[in-house]
Amino acid sequence: MTSAMDSAEVVEYLREHERKSLLRFITCGSVDDGKSTLIGRMLYESQSVFDDQLAALEADSRRVGTQGGELDFALLLDGLAAEREQGITIDVAYRYFTTAKRKFIIADTPGHEQYTRNMVTGASNADAAVILIDARKGVLTQTRRHSHVVSLLGIRNVIVAINKMDLVGYDEAVYRAIEREYRAFAERLGIAHVTCIPVSALAGDNVLERSAAMPWYDGPPLLEQLEDVELDDERMQDEPLRLCVQWVNRPNLDFRGFAGTLVGGVVRPGDRIVALPSGLTSSVARIVSYEGDLERAVAGQAVTLVLADEIDISRGDVIAHADAPPAVGDALEATLVWMSEQPLLPGRDYLMQIGTRSVRATAAPLKHKLGADTLEQLPARELALNEIGVCDLELDQPVPWDPYRANRDTGGFILIDRLTNDTVAAGMVSFALRHSENTRWQPLDVDKQARAAALHQRPCLLWFTGLSGAGKSTIANLVERELHRGGSHTYLLDGDNVRHALCKDLGFTVADRVENVRRVAEVARLMVDAGLIVLASFISPFAAERALARELLDEGEFIEVFVDAPLDVAEARDPKRLYERARRGEIKNFTGVDSPYERPQRPELHIDTTTQTPEQAARLVLDELRRRGIARA
Repeated sequence: MTSAMDSAEVVEYLREHERKSLLRFITCGSVDDGKSTLIGRMLYESQSVFDDQLAALEADSRRVGTQGGELDFALLLDGLAAEREQGITIDVAYRYFTTAKRKFIIADTPGHEQYTRNMVTGASNADAAVILIDARKGVLTQTRRHSHVVSLLGIRNVIVAINKMDLVGYDEAVYRAIEREYRAFAERLGIAHVTCIPVSALAGDNVLERSAAMPWYDGPPLLEQLEDVELDDERMQDEPLRLCVQWVNRPNLDFRGFAGTLVGGVVRPGDRIVALPSGLTSSVARIVSYEGDLERAVAGQAVTLVLADEIDISRGDVIAHADAPPAVGDALEATLVWMSEQPLLPGRDYLMQIGTRSVRATAAPLKHKLGADTLEQLPARELALNEIGVCDLELDQPVPWDPYRANRDTGGFILIDRLTNDTVAAGMVSFALRHSENTRWQPLDVDKQARAAALHQRPCLLWFTGLSGAGKSTIANLVERELHRGGSHTYLLDGDNVRHALCKDLGFTVADRVENVRRVAEVARLMVDAGLIVLASFISPFAAERALARELLDEGEFIEVFVDAPLDVAEARDPKRLYERARRGEIKNFTGVDSPYERPQRPELHIDTTTQTPEQAARLVLDELRRRGIARA
């Protein structure tokens, strides 16, 4: 009988543990402020409280055949040792522990400025932040920088652990001065909830229990405060309904559900909903979960919604209450935390992942960088690793969105390099640009097909790329001459010529080269839309921009011609003596000398100008156009 009761107690304990809420929080601070010691103390203190209970439960679990791992206690004290030896955390380390009231995941992030991207990773889904301040040093530049990042990432609950109080004699005046200074800075940042706690991580003061050494402090100890922090999912239940559709579930013809996680609000059967960006409406017929149908689902739950009507909804759409939808736009202002060794380049194309939707995003010129510790707005043309800046993003299609401060899931996004698939930035949407809301694509009666038919030809874009001196313009000119002689309607966009007008404001930095090609690609797209055969002759050194030009056109309309000449051959030709000047340092950012050229990997035509004359190369291009039915015989 006793054994049966013990078994029941073990099972009930495990169920209670499963029902505990989970708080994710980030710890950050300057080097040598005692962060690792504080984490170790929290893990040690929480463990010691439950040592006796844990031992008894483990004995019971062995009797009833329960595996000890199911208790889910992971107290990773050993992981701190290597970091203490190095003196710095160099990546995000995750620690796990539990108390009687709640489970916790700690994201232990590095303190140096050059690891801002690591901090962003750890803070991206945190409910709270513990920011450490050394009582001997007070509020530092790093303190302000970390607080700024925490504010940008929408963490509403900040606990300031003013550490090493034992080294200042537990002096209340020291604590109060630091508290006043920090609260004044936090108010400028708009941080909603700040709790300051004087602690000694080494001695354990105010970590688990209130310290007798500081009777003047009447607030909660650190762990108690963490147990009472409101979870983001709990807060989001009071916000408008948002379900980001992850997949459409249709196991049979009688069932069609839209699966995803609720990232805001509450939904019930019968609720009127709208699917965005389409704007189609319906009502909720069923809420399906792993455990069966639900009468109610709340933020944080993964469910499948079955609707009363057959409406077109796809992955990436957002389902919302019909009377409280998110905004929809294709031009957004956003704050970016740059996470790549390669800088943000205005005009470059990136993949934007927002919610469960992926779209193409082009960065406009930066508005400003942010001084992370001073909050200054600093002029800038590029955004480098770990820098924070504000810019506009032009999207290739409208997306549903909320301001990041209202909803971190529908207002937060990442940018991905489209060639390497590396995550290059974390972003927070501020608002939509006015033209995003006020301008729409105007349908026209005369389209590309009609214009091409009137010209009796198939439009296309021939994109000649290669080093300076490779022979691009010479070959393109010969090809256009023959096309014109055959009655084709053409236009040649030449790199030097467009810099006299369209791109005369641009230099030759990497950012300017990206913008130069972006403009030309857009102009070429319009000319192809007019029904012309367009020839573009540009060094166009970066694969990303050539890919952008290709994607602006329909399948088969973009023909990349790689005019290949080795650097020494191109330099020997050097009709403009540009290489010579670049070697002397008179020309900066010259392709092939101090700026890279990314060779095409799969061009439609590869012309070797060391073995072929310009006339032979032109015939190869014309033969390809005839094969495609573009050039007239």
